[in-house]
Amino acid sequence: MTTRVLVYTRTTDYRHDSIPAAVAAVRSLGATHGFDVDATEDPAAFETPLDPYAAVVFLSTSGDVLTPPGRTRLAAYVEGGGGFVGVHAAACTEYDWPYYGELLGARFDRHPEYQPGKAVVEDRGHPATEHLPAVWEFTDEWYDFRANPCGAVRVLASADESSYEGGGMGRDHPLVWCREQGAGRVFYTALGHASEAYEDPDFRAHLLGGITWAATL
Repeated sequence: MTTRVLVYTRTTDYRHDSIPAAVAAVRSLGATHGFDVDATEDPAAFETPLDPYAAVVFLSTSGDVLTPPGRTRLAAYVEGGGGFVGVHAAACTEYDWPYYGELLGARFDRHPEYQPGKAVVEDRGHPATEHLPAVWEFTDEWYDFRANPCGAVRVLASADESSYEGGGMGRDHPLVWCREQGAGRVFYTALGHASEAYEDPDFRAHLLGGITWAATL
């Protein structure tokens, strides 16, 4: 049976111009690494069984993007062992659904201007970070979160706020993490604002590692 991944990009708030490039990147990764990609913005996709998918990717979603039945199915899917991946604005999604905040690990608060900065790799024992240097120079929005998820998640990389202007979380600033929810695996990366990110080999490998880990491929 062919492994399938569902990429969801619905937005009801801010919409990132990078979404088409991001979807194309995931499709390319799937073609190279042996999984098929279904991409949709239709919330009805979550009102039918998600069992055919090894992982669901919320790729820069924003606002309320699921119906009540869709919320129920997504929660059951993850609790039952399905993989969940959140990319960038996935943290700006479903603010009124408490379960989603627990699932993802943290919710977006604010970000400074898009600018170069440095991510410190805290854990290289994960497919999303094993290829990265100890200090990863990148350009992004360097999200701040409403609460620090440290302690509830396995932190893989943190933002070095001394390397850019406008950080608001201080020295302990998780940026990439993973966790378990029920029988499922959850991966989140705050990076991926611009289309250029999805052309960057290190970021593509980072994204691939998160997807394959969550999907247990």
